[in-house]
Amino acid sequence: MTDTPFTPVANPPVIGHTLCDGFVDLGTSDSPWGLIGVRGADATRFLHSQTTNDFALLRADEARLAGYCSPKGRLLASFVALRVSDEGAEEPHYLLICRRNLVAAVLKRLRMYVLRSKVQIEDATGSMGLHGLLGDVAQQAWQAAPNAPAWTPWTHARQTLASGGTRHLVVAYPAAQMDAALPRAWCLQPLDAPRPEGQALPLSDWEWAEVRSGVAMVAAETQEAFVPQMLNYESVGGVNFKKGCYPGQEVVARSQFRGAIKRRAYVALAAADADTPTPLPGTEIWSVPTAADAQEAEVCGLVAQCARAEHGMALIAELRIESADQAAHGTCELHVGAPEGAELLLQPLPYPLREDI
Repeated sequence: MTDTPFTPVANPPVIGHTLCDGFVDLGTSDSPWGLIGVRGADATRFLHSQTTNDFALLRADEARLAGYCSPKGRLLASFVALRVSDEGAEEPHYLLICRRNLVAAVLKRLRMYVLRSKVQIEDATGSMGLHGLLGDVAQQAWQAAPNAPAWTPWTHARQTLASGGTRHLVVAYPAAQMDAALPRAWCLQPLDAPRPEGQALPLSDWEWAEVRSGVAMVAAETQEAFVPQMLNYESVGGVNFKKGCYPGQEVVARSQFRGAIKRRAYVALAAADADTPTPLPGTEIWSVPTAADAQEAEVCGLVAQCARAEHGMALIAELRIESADQAAHGTCELHVGAPEGAELLLQPLPYPLREDI
């Protein structure tokens, strides 16, 4: 295990947003989150054969971060996937949490590969309540679930509700704060179940927490822009290199084992006022040399995910490693959208990058 491959800017200005304990309703009409349902006797085998992670060995107390790739190894989508049926059910039922603007395209593509498999794939958005839990609210909900496993990213706990039905909790990577890491969890439950306890928070808080976790999710704007390692997926449990084949598997493995990883995901902050446009996923990031006699500015990466707060914005930026190192040493600046766009200040990743695979 190693630390991040750069030294962050020393003493960066205070930019951003302090997150509170509470919950965010992610099932509203303006939410960017959706659900895909996969069920049937062959559902486990189907997901195992189509995604970057291992579903054949998925235990009842586990969830999965998984990518869905093109034959060229480029991510078409990414999911937080959990099994909501009982372990050992004859027809397993999975729910995949993903960006809502991907759902229709992913459904169409996945259905092309069902063939004779006993699998039904559906848009499950709105079929269950979906919430994001932050801070003590997340941990208290976890403690209330009987037989919950240790608090670790991508673990899964179930709680039978007094109102009927089951609440499913999935631990996500924490959100980095100024002096600590804020716990986070996904919560799925019946639509008529009481909302999670705690303070209701705006959608922007969950989006900020997502970015500060350093784990980007693919959106429609970034389809086929990244191989999994460009988003650090192999370091956050999103790729299993020991499982069998899936679309793009050879490219993903070759990138890992032949030292071909030249680009990585970084967390960055930028000052922004009310007039500063929010960069969409896929927006170009520019490397601007600081020396007067240096080469011209050039595109060195893309915005993978962005969130806004009152006095700034946070981004997950996919960058050339070389450009990130140059920015850390002061030989270039990173700007979003254009060479004169908002300057990005790289922050430490909240997790180490793996070198022991």
